[in-house]
Amino acid sequence: MAKWTPIHEAPEPLEGPVVATITGGTILWFVLFLVQLPFYGWFDDHGHAWWIWTCLAGAGLGLIGIWYVRGRDAAIKRAAAAAGQADASGATGEGQGRP
Repeated sequence: MAKWTPIHEAPEPLEGPVVATITGGTILWFVLFLVQLPFYGWFDDHGHAWWIWTCLAGAGLGLIGIWYVRGRDAAIKRAAAAAGQADASGATGEGQGRP
């Protein structure tokens, strides 16, 4: 059998408001946890208590995700600023031994 090779190149990844998206998802998981919490007895009686704990775990993992994407976003901005400074100094001839 021949190895499959892609016909088209992969598209560039989509960049959007990642921090806002992760924050919104985290808030949604926590709200779902709070909405289900008053019905814990019913969930427990029917063997569905794991639904509540899944929402809490989603909120907890979302907090880790917020920390991660904020750091990633800051690193991307630092790299872009450094590249911008390198382009600016390269365009004026600074740092290249020119008078």
